Amino acid sequence: MELKDIYEAQKRLDGTVHHTPLELSETFSRISGGKVYLKCENLQKTGSFKVRGAFNMISKLDLDDNAKVFSCSAGNHAQGVAYAAARRGVKAVIYMPLSTPIAKIAATEGYGAEVVLCGDVFDDAQAAAKAACDEQHGVFIPPFDHEDIIAGQGTVGLEILNDMPDVQTILVPAGGGGLLAGVAYAVKSLRPDVEVYGVQASGAAAIAKSFGHSPVGLDNIFTIADGIAVKRPGNITMKYINDCADGILTVTDDEIASTIISLIERAKEIVEPAGAAGLAAVLCERYPFLRGKKTVCLLSGGNIDVSFIHKIIERGLVSRGRQVRLSVILSDKPGSLEAVSRILAIHGANVIAIQYDRVNAELSLNETILHITCEVSGVEHGKRVIDALKKAGYKLQ
Repeated sequence: MELKDIYEAQKRLDGTVHHTPLELSETFSRISGGKVYLKCENLQKTGSFKVRGAFNMISKLDLDDNAKVFSCSAGNHAQGVAYAAARRGVKAVIYMPLSTPIAKIAATEGYGAEVVLCGDVFDDAQAAAKAACDEQHGVFIPPFDHEDIIAGQGTVGLEILNDMPDVQTILVPAGGGGLLAGVAYAVKSLRPDVEVYGVQASGAAAIAKSFGHSPVGLDNIFTIADGIAVKRPGNITMKYINDCADGILTVTDDEIASTIISLIERAKEIVEPAGAAGLAAVLCERYPFLRGKKTVCLLSGGNIDVSFIHKIIERGLVSRGRQVRLSVILSDKPGSLEAVSRILAIHGANVIAIQYDRVNAELSLNETILHITCEVSGVEHGKRVIDALKKAGYKLQ
């Protein structure tokens, strides 16, 4: 692949994909001590950057009307392939893991593709898709490990440099590595001084483990970021990543969940877990070298299942100290709950859930455990509530 391939991909995509906005976030800039910009690929057609690579590859293929394309995806590439195949007028069959969010399945079918659910993780679906493609003499559209896919994703890098020539650092969510490979190659070809880092979920950090040498597979992966939950990166993608990327960072699921809430509250952006990984690296404060720079965080996708959002929000609230769960031992008699509630009310804690436990083996016969979940404004507020209960003589577990 050469830089001209990415420019040619940009021409093919013109009129098909959006040139997504690059927005300055005053809030995140203040936190980082620099300037933080959000590249909003969550606002892209099909809800993610994946349509760029899929459309670029499919538009180059010599296909007749009876052709059938196969692919595999945790969701976003599936929608990109389905959309591109529909535009080309050919049938698409997409294999997806059993854990794929319902919203991504429905969206893929909405673009006219046939969805086959198979396997626990992306790699299982990929093996099944390739086998079916060979059996039915179809054309396989890989999610990341192909130069036409990488070139399409690299157009994101061209847009960033066009919109912000003085960018210093770009943070790119990474799973199989197609987006990171394309962006890093495009950016380094034009501006070798710009730092490009991949960001992975710590529970699925195959690229981090492979960085600097050949691809290494992981035995198990576990993360809420299904869009970057890949056991093994591609051979082609790792070649470009090793040559062009400056490093790979990792973030935890709690940090991702907290970032999703921050994006909703501060930027009014709905972003899926994978898409929030880059900004999470800035906000987690474990990477001081990111501070004080002009940084672009690539929000790679916004296809989050509505039914999953409340789980993300709950996890994020807990990790940020906005939600406190207490277990209070008290006498099992009338008025005990009222006394605890009065203390919580005085100190501004909002009770959102409550449960009694009378059967714990450690309790005496006249005791009960009151499990309470409260909303508070932050960690310090939560500590004040806990201290008030202890000062009133309550035992907390």
